[in-house]
Amino acid sequence: MTEVVWRPDEAVIERANATRLMRRAGVANYHELVRRSYEEPDWFWPLCVEDVGLEFSRPWERVYDDSRGPEWTTWFVGGRINIARNCVHRWAERRPDAVAAVGLGEDGSRRELSFAQLSRDVTRLAERLVALGVEPGDRVAIFLPMAPEVAVASHAIAHIGAIQVPVFSGFAAPAVAQRLQASEAKVVITQRESSRRGKRVPMLEILEETGVDIQVVLAPFELDELPGELPPLEVDSEHPYLLTYTSGTTGKPKGVVHVQGGFLVSIAREACYQADVHEGDVMHFATDMGWIMGPWTVVGAGALGAAIVFAEGAPDWPAPDRLWRIVEQERVTSLGLSPTLTRALLPHGDPTSDLSSLRTFVTTGEPWNPEPYRWLFETIGRSRVPVINCSGGTEVGACFLSPAPVVPIKSCSVGGPALGMAMDILGEDGGSLVGTGEVGELVCRRPFPGMTRGFWRDPEKYLETYWSRLPGVWVHGDWASADEDGFWFLHGRSDDTLNIAGKRIGPAELESAAVGHPAVREAAAIGVPHEVKGETAWIFCCLLPGAEATEAEVAAHVAGELGKAFKPDRIFFVDALPKTRSAKIVRRAVRAKALGADPGDLSSLENPESLDEIEAVVA
Repeated sequence: MTEVVWRPDEAVIERANATRLMRRAGVANYHELVRRSYEEPDWFWPLCVEDVGLEFSRPWERVYDDSRGPEWTTWFVGGRINIARNCVHRWAERRPDAVAAVGLGEDGSRRELSFAQLSRDVTRLAERLVALGVEPGDRVAIFLPMAPEVAVASHAIAHIGAIQVPVFSGFAAPAVAQRLQASEAKVVITQRESSRRGKRVPMLEILEETGVDIQVVLAPFELDELPGELPPLEVDSEHPYLLTYTSGTTGKPKGVVHVQGGFLVSIAREACYQADVHEGDVMHFATDMGWIMGPWTVVGAGALGAAIVFAEGAPDWPAPDRLWRIVEQERVTSLGLSPTLTRALLPHGDPTSDLSSLRTFVTTGEPWNPEPYRWLFETIGRSRVPVINCSGGTEVGACFLSPAPVVPIKSCSVGGPALGMAMDILGEDGGSLVGTGEVGELVCRRPFPGMTRGFWRDPEKYLETYWSRLPGVWVHGDWASADEDGFWFLHGRSDDTLNIAGKRIGPAELESAAVGHPAVREAAAIGVPHEVKGETAWIFCCLLPGAEATEAEVAAHVAGELGKAFKPDRIFFVDALPKTRSAKIVRRAVRAKALGADPGDLSSLENPESLDEIEAVVA
C-alpha cells in the first residue's frame, strides 16, 4: 500500500489559507469543507470570492444558472468583473512598489516590474490595441516566450474585454497559422526572436512564414507616448476571456473557451487553497503560455498579489541545475513542474542550491512514478514541502483533483476532489468505485465555474467529447482509483489504458515498473494488438548515461514488479521520447508510430525527430 509521506505540522496548518477558509466557513475539517463545497455551491463560491478578496464591480444576481442543462451552466449571473483589475490594477493601488514580475534570460540577464509598472504597461498596451481597432470580443494572439511581456499582453487584452489566444512559443509556422486562422485573430503580439538552449528562435520570421495577414505588435513594447489613462472595461462575468487550443489526437486542435468570472474564481481558489500562495509570495512554473498552466500562473499569482518569475528558455540549460538556481536566486515559494521534467532532472544529481524558500511544489500533466516523486519530496524538498499534485485539464480551467497542504498526502496521489468539484469514479456497471481501490472512469457529477463554455465554433464536438456517455455527467477520459483511506490516484488516459488478457492497467504502472530498473531513466508504455491476450505491452525506454541493460532484463523486472501476466512483449531502447515543451510524453504519438498509424496533430512536440527513431527501432 502506498505510504503517507506528508503530514502537516501545526505551524503549516496555522499559516495555510485553507485553515482561514475553514474557520470562516465554520467547518470542523478540510474534508467536510470539500463535501459542502460541491453539495452547496450557492454557499461555497461566494464564500471563496469573499475570502480571496476578488472584486466584482457589480454583484451577481445568482451564483449559477443551469436552466439550459449542466453542460451550459453559467456562473455569477449578472455580475460584472475585469481580470486585469483584479490581478494588476488593484495591487498597483495597494502595493505599487512590490515586485509583480521578474524576467530571467538564458544569458543570465534579469529584469523586474513592480505592480505600478505592470499596471502602467498593461494600460498603455491596452490603449495601443484599441488604436489598432481591437474591440471587446475580438481575438488577440500571444506568441511570446515566457517573459514579463506575457503578463503585460495577457492583462492588456483582458483590460479591454478582448479574448487572448496564447500560441505555444515553440510552434513552427504551420501550427501558428492554424491557430491564427481558426481563432480569426485581429492582432498578434510577438517579438523578433527568442532563445532556447542557446539557439536563436526567429519568432517574427516564423510569424511571417505563416502568410497570415494580421496586425503585429512587437515586444519589447514602446508605449511611452500613450497616456495610460484607459480604465479597465468591466464586462459580464460570462464574457469570453481565453481561447486556447489543445492538440487533437486526429484532425484539428480544439479551441477551448474560458470566461472572465469563472476562470478567475476557479484559478484563484486553486492557487490560494491548494498551492497555498499568499500575498507577496513568489511563484515560478516551468511551462509556456500555450499550455493551460501558463494562464493558470498569470491569473493565479496575480489574483493573490504574488510575484511571478518568468524564465525564457529551457529549465535545464545552460546548466542542468538552472531550475534550482532560479529558486535560490528569486526565493521562490511555490514551484510548478511536471513529473517528466523531474525525471529528466534526476539523473543530473542532487542540487546544491539553497531551496529553503520553497513551501509547495505544484505538479501536473501526468501520473507520477514513485522514485522521482520520492526524490522531489525527500531530496529536493527535504520532506518539508508538500507535492500538490493536481489533475485537471485545459477544458477544466483548473483541476478536478488535488491535495492541500493542510491534510496528509500519500506518495504519488492526487489527494482527492478539489474544492467545489463533485468527483466520482465509475465502474463498467456505472457504480461508484471510490474507496475500493479499483480502477474506473473519472467523472464529475456537477458543473463548476472554471469549466469551458464549449469549443470555439463547435458546440457539438464539446457535447460529444464530455457529455455524451452519461446524461448530465462530465466524463473526463482519465482512469482513476481511490483507496480505502480516501486517497485518489491517476492511472493515465482511458484511451491509453491497456487491457491485457482482460486485466486493465494504466501505462504509468508499466512505466514505473520499468523505471524501477536501475539502468532505466524514463519510459513510455503502449498497448499493441495480440492474438491471444487481445493486447500486450511494448515499452520504449531511455537509459541513464553510461548505463546498460538488455530487453530481457527490463522485461523481467517489470514482470517481477507487476506479475507475469503483465510482462511486456517487447522492450525498445531509444535516446529520447516525444515530449511537449512542458515535458509531457505524448504516448499516442509513440503508439501511432510504432503501429504505422496516423499520429495526428504533432504541433505540440518539441522533439518530433524522436518519432523517427521509434519508427526505426520497431521496423
